[in-house]
Amino acid sequence: MIPCKEFLSTLQQNGVEYFFGVPDSLLKSFCAYVTDNVQKDRHIITANEGAAIGLAAGVYLSTKKPALVYMQNSGQGNAVNPLISLADNKVYSIPMLLLVGWRGEPGTKDEPQHIKQGEITLKLFDTLDIPYKILSADWDDDSRQIINQICKTINDTNSPYALIVRKETFEPYKIQSIQPDCDELLSRENAIEIVIQTIQEFVSNAVLVSTTGMISRELYEIRIKNKEGGASDFLTVGSMGHASAIALGIAKNCLERLVICLDGDGAALMHMGTLATIGTEGTENFKHIILNNGAHDSVGGQPTCGLKINFCAIASACGYKKTWKVESQQMLQFAVREMMQTKGPSFIEIHVKKGARHDLGRPKFTPIENKQNLMQFLQIY
Repeated sequence: MIPCKEFLSTLQQNGVEYFFGVPDSLLKSFCAYVTDNVQKDRHIITANEGAAIGLAAGVYLSTKKPALVYMQNSGQGNAVNPLISLADNKVYSIPMLLLVGWRGEPGTKDEPQHIKQGEITLKLFDTLDIPYKILSADWDDDSRQIINQICKTINDTNSPYALIVRKETFEPYKIQSIQPDCDELLSRENAIEIVIQTIQEFVSNAVLVSTTGMISRELYEIRIKNKEGGASDFLTVGSMGHASAIALGIAKNCLERLVICLDGDGAALMHMGTLATIGTEGTENFKHIILNNGAHDSVGGQPTCGLKINFCAIASACGYKKTWKVESQQMLQFAVREMMQTKGPSFIEIHVKKGARHDLGRPKFTPIENKQNLMQFLQIY
């Protein structure tokens, strides 16, 4: 496997000194090492992958240095527009190095949301005319020379180049710079269960749309533990950042039902413009809850800016009727009860602990079965 220190050093020796992107589980060791060892003004964890491409372009325009943009391959979708309408050599011709985690690689076992993306990852780079190389996990002098040559190529051609990363390419490294949580904070799983129990004081048929990652897995486990069917839940396993839009679409067409989005800070940040849509639509049966631990928990715990911004102020400015920020069980129960009696979109931000149970399971049903169960619950079938 590749030592993170040596890979970073090789990049820096080739003038790649700026790092932007969205963390990925296959890149988590390298991303953690960058977080701990690169100057803070030269490393930004962005809200989405397209923004990272924009930052890389800005760095090149102001320093003539190519930057590295890291992402999971699912982030190709967010990056396509700026790659072809900004960085492409037929437009501004901006050099940059892309480091892309290859989830769903054909022939490997992975979650359903990664299968299609894994199949088309290389084809998509072919379509974009972006050259790529699968990064070997063997690190030696030849490997360094390959990186040296790729860095020379992006400078000579003034265009992007992608390095594709398979599972277990980098040596393990755990981030050291994350501050510990307050012991009094709720766990995310506990907070979700309190939300469900408090909602059930008012209605028994609410629809819950949960965002991708740990939140959906924890919602599923709570339903299993409490012997609840979960037919009213839509567990969003892909399309990070779009759970709130899915929930809004359901709410506008099922006005007789309460629809609640269980969101994460990283997901909400990725497509924050949806908050403006929700607020201005004013859909009375829509409610939005963000579980904020300031981290991308599913991909190694890399920090987000979620604890440095005022989500409630943003939601209020976007048109949400009421907002609450809570940190304890008592505050959460109060906020949920108030939310249930508020007409129009309302917003709760829950500050929770980082991390999840080590034995946290995954849904046993397929995404299609989840879709069918919800539509039956809504009497669409």
